[in-house]
Formats: sequence, structure tokens, C-alpha cells
Amino acid sequence: MEIKVLGPGCRKCQETAKVVQEAVEEAGVAADVEKITDIMKIAGYGVFGTPAVVVDGDVKSVGKIPDKEDVKSWIAEQGK
Repeated sequence: MEIKVLGPGCRKCQETAKVVQEAVEEAGVAADVEKITDIMKIAGYGVFGTPAVVVDGDVKSVGKIPDKEDVKSWIAEQGK
């Protein structure tokens, strides 16, 4: 599983990365979590608000820090 946290590195982006990492650890799944800070790469996902979360190529959240339970449900969805 591949999870990308998109954002320039602001406080909200850092908090989003923390929430995602904690959710992955609690779910006990193998996932690569990558932070993308390049604005052109972020725009390539069609995302124009940050922070954003992309799970296996699907944009799941834009412009807010996601709830940890939401992240866990996205992980479970992709694991099916």
C-alpha cells in the first residue's frame, strides 16, 4: 500500500503526516508513507488545497487534517 501526504510542510501538513503514520501503525499494515512537498507534483494529483492524503492513487482528503479513524477506514478499504 502506498500513502502520500501532500503539502508544503506547514503545521497542518506535519500533523496530517503524524495522523497517517499512527493510523498505519495501529492498523498493522505494511504501507509506504511518503511526504510530497513539490507543488507541481501536488498539482499533478489535481489537488489545489493542502494538506491532502492519497491512498494507492486515490485522493481521500483535501484541505484538512483527517481523523485517524477515517484514515484507518481508507486503509481497510484498500486492503480488500
